[in-house]
Amino acid sequence: MPQHKSAVKRVRQSSKRRLANREKRSRMRTLTRNVLEATEKEQGQARLGDAVSYIDRLACKGLVHKNYAANKKSMLVRHVNNLG
Repeated sequence: MPQHKSAVKRVRQSSKRRLANREKRSRMRTLTRNVLEATEKEQGQARLGDAVSYIDRLACKGLVHKNYAANKKSMLVRHVNNLG
């Protein structure tokens, strides 16, 4: 266990942030899965906007790497474009 006041605070902060980041990553995966489960192009495009916007937001905040975000967005767009 931490011995100093600042270390105790740091443990408190990091655990709160870890939980918040976990929720955000989980939401990103859910939005991605929603896009991939779409069967019609219109439905996929509607869901794609939410997913891309959220992925961009996480990349700006540094929660996911910008290249990871770009690859994920590219994969989703290709999937939606291939829907019949």
